[in-house]
Amino acid sequence: MEALHALVIGLFPDAVIDMRYKMPTYSVGEGWVAIANQKNYVSLYTCSAEHLEGFKAQHPDIKKGKGCINFRDRDAIPEPAVKTVIEHAIANPKGR
Repeated sequence: MEALHALVIGLFPDAVIDMRYKMPTYSVGEGWVAIANQKNYVSLYTCSAEHLEGFKAQHPDIKKGKGCINFRDRDAIPEPAVKTVIEHAIANPKGR
């Protein structure tokens, strides 16, 4: 969870951090991402499935939901690809 927090803040140091749906949520304008610590994984949520299209193709071995990535303990976080997802989610809040 700390690694994902550091990635988001590293990319968007001025992001507003608040709690939505009991998750730390990082907002810049209308764009946002959120991080959740689940029982078996840590999730990075975005506001649209379109943000994950490239990630899904590059990392088929990492579990994903419709608009989120679920990192298990054994998963290495592919930082460049995750940064791309975060940047796209913040810059394109409607999945454009």
